[in-house]
Amino acid sequence: MERTLSQFKSVGGYIQGLTSEEPHDELYEPIAEGKWSIREIVGHMHMWDRYLLEKMVPQMEDEARLPVFPDHDSFNRDAINGLEGLSVEEITDLFVKTRTKLVKALDGVDPDIRFTIGEGKRRFSPESFVKMFVKHDKHHVLQMEKKFEDDRNRRVRK
Repeated sequence: MERTLSQFKSVGGYIQGLTSEEPHDELYEPIAEGKWSIREIVGHMHMWDRYLLEKMVPQMEDEARLPVFPDHDSFNRDAINGLEGLSVEEITDLFVKTRTKLVKALDGVDPDIRFTIGEGKRRFSPESFVKMFVKHDKHHVLQMEKKFEDDRNRRVRK
């Protein structure tokens, strides 16, 4: 669990580095046609962290049935709409603070418990639960890195 939490926590540092290392305007541009911007991706990740921290982790007990995840499309739409008026720096700060609290909360969960989500039959350990979100993070980090690589290549060609 320690290694998994370390991976999960490390994304906070990566995201925090974005606002100081990458050209500011590129954080507001969609990563591809019809896709979110880096700002929106970080906001989306923040809202999922907040949901986990407030709704899931407090219920993690042995043999517990955690609530079913909300509808992803409407949750994500609401998350993006909730970013209005916030700068990329503010969103990044919220993400890092929430991720830090989430990691601390998860670290306090007994690693030997097992629980299910909604009506599902799959039994999760705290570590297998976190691994789902490590994978989710990786998906978004790869999207961001591709955007930055494409932007750097475009600047070099000019």
